[in-house]
Amino acid sequence: MVSSPAIRVDNLGKRYLIRSDQGAGYLTLREAVYAKVGGLVRRAGRPGSEGRSGVEEFWALRDVSLEVGQGQIVGFVGRNGAGKSTLLKVFSRITEPTTGRVVLQGRVASLLEVGTGFHPELTGRENVYLNGAILGMTRREIGAKFDEIVAFAEVERFLDTPVKRYSSGMYVRLAFAVAAHLDPDILVVDEVLAVGDAAFQKKCLGKIGEVASEEGRTVLFVSHNMAAIRSLCTSAHLLDQGRLAASGSPDHVVDTYLKTVTDAPESAESIRTRTDRSGDGTATIVSASIGDADGAPFISEMSRIRLEIAYEGETELMNGQFSATIYDSGKEIGLLSLNSEAVGGLPERLPPRGTLVCVTDPIGFTPGPCHVNLSLLRGGIKADYVRRGITFDVIETDVFGTGKTPDRDWALTISRHTWSLES
Repeated sequence: MVSSPAIRVDNLGKRYLIRSDQGAGYLTLREAVYAKVGGLVRRAGRPGSEGRSGVEEFWALRDVSLEVGQGQIVGFVGRNGAGKSTLLKVFSRITEPTTGRVVLQGRVASLLEVGTGFHPELTGRENVYLNGAILGMTRREIGAKFDEIVAFAEVERFLDTPVKRYSSGMYVRLAFAVAAHLDPDILVVDEVLAVGDAAFQKKCLGKIGEVASEEGRTVLFVSHNMAAIRSLCTSAHLLDQGRLAASGSPDHVVDTYLKTVTDAPESAESIRTRTDRSGDGTATIVSASIGDADGAPFISEMSRIRLEIAYEGETELMNGQFSATIYDSGKEIGLLSLNSEAVGGLPERLPPRGTLVCVTDPIGFTPGPCHVNLSLLRGGIKADYVRRGITFDVIETDVFGTGKTPDRDWALTISRHTWSLES
């Protein structure tokens, strides 16, 4: 007899209502109802005002269908905003789907983001028992697991301290220990583990494998660490703009994801047809591409970048100058300037058509989205300028081998370095 799946998802959709007024955010249910009723009243009193509700729809998830078998470790990957965390919140019963249905077999424990799941005023000890009670466990059942939880979390000294005084690392250690040890049937883990130190991250990944293989529990795992997805998961799914873009083996899904993040939407021939450019037009950038100079399928933290720019001019380019500035796409802060005049190497006369190649040293960017602004000067006069000529993502690869790579909330750049005790 074939066992029923631990999770079944049929045509799942999640819609949010967003104010279209500038500066407004998401609507609560009450606000949405008031807005709807108020709009009806106003329209009744003002003929011709139909259709101006001031509310827009945003679908975080759309038409998602999948099954997860018992005892599987399933990874979810995708760009920021792809819908991964929203999907886990639906699995965790934190938010309800707008369309479709989700069937979950058994108790669910979630570790989604720092600050959720624990009551800040309660001590670590009290929160362990509270979480167990929420899962439907008796006090005796929780007590039987208590010492194991405390030992795993390494917070013995702070058990009777309110968790609001915990560091983020302590909080995550205890939260994961509770979620993993209190016998849920389904364990849901978001990228929150990145808060912990490298040794504890490794310990958590080992525990995830143990609860699935030895205890038969199902694990849903979101991570930007592609190495962990490949080594830990039995299957994976790629989400893109709220829809399933790929499903299957971890290797297949990760390779598909890495290809999508390195396929620049505004590269190659699309640059030729861009109309939002500036310059006198006596020479133009017709295509551009970027990649890892050593042949890797994606750009990572310490990649050497290879940039190719093809151009066309009416005549020979005298004193042609090319530049490419790489920006952090979230903060719009410049990360790296590549300028042909600054480093030299180009001849004074360039042919009317050609392709230039620029290769960098290791870039030292923290993981995240980037874009490249491209510029061509001819004799000191701007001939062409294309903003966001290329977009790409820097992929996290555990470059230091410690399981701990700073993200862009900490810094935009990193460097290989060492620490030692001198005295």
